[in-house]
Amino acid sequence: MPLVSGKLLFEAANYYGFAVGAFNFNNMEFLKAILEAAQEEEAPVFLQTSENALRYAGIDYLAGMVKEVEKKYSIPFALHLDHGKSLDAVKLALRYGYTSVMIDLSDRPFEENLRVTREVVSLCAPLGVAVEAELGRVEAGKKEGCLLVEPLQAKEFVEQTGVDALAPAIGTAHGIFKFRGEHAVDYQRLKEVKRLTGVALVLHGASGVYEELVEEVNAYGGELTKTKGLPDEELKKAVELGINKVNTDVDLRLAWSAGLRKALNEKRKTVDPREFLREATERVKEMVKRRIRLYGSSGKASLVREGF
Repeated sequence: MPLVSGKLLFEAANYYGFAVGAFNFNNMEFLKAILEAAQEEEAPVFLQTSENALRYAGIDYLAGMVKEVEKKYSIPFALHLDHGKSLDAVKLALRYGYTSVMIDLSDRPFEENLRVTREVVSLCAPLGVAVEAELGRVEAGKKEGCLLVEPLQAKEFVEQTGVDALAPAIGTAHGIFKFRGEHAVDYQRLKEVKRLTGVALVLHGASGVYEELVEEVNAYGGELTKTKGLPDEELKKAVELGINKVNTDVDLRLAWSAGLRKALNEKRKTVDPREFLREATERVKEMVKRRIRLYGSSGKASLVREGF
């Protein structure tokens, strides 16, 4: 049962209390690294494409690659639209066989977010496709601008839309340059949202931005400064309190960049791109495995296969 509805992954993670890794990809190398890592860890995963990734590579290429290789793997995975910003984006994903979508109107008024999300659920539910939405705003790079979710509003939103999963803004931030000044995940807010809604919860902006990778990138010509991520300990606590899906993008990009820069520096007598990409791909694979273990989803593929 390789390509499955995101509903199965959300339900299993919520029921058993772990988080599924949701990994963004925009080319063959990232897709291969993610699926091989998940297979070796016996972990369910979400394969995610953002609208930017679709503009870069084309939805026909990305969805086509997934369909072409799905029978090669035994672990259950969902193909997920990340941060879809319109009903048209959702419809496009459905036409290409996506089994999970996110409609993100968190930057719009609450009533508009609720109304459009309800439309998306009514479109996806008969097809067995999972729907994720966001409430509050997870800003990029600055916690000061983050609009944290209101737990009672989250309860109303979930009840009126019927979403399968909710991404609540609880203090994390998108991107590699996170948290200007001190940061803090609002665990009490997270606990209250979980208690009031009962649905699977998703954490965005949770990249580790590991210092050793930043240093390696810079050692081979990069210029990354003032980077900051979410410590592993804080992420683990969030999972313990009810996070069931963790979006993962920046950490993969960092691993890729470190591996590629190192290979380009050390393999100066070749122009064969395979020599460079092989090392970068392996680094992404190792990062996916590291994050899967952190989320507690290693060995959990059987829970999705067997049902509950």
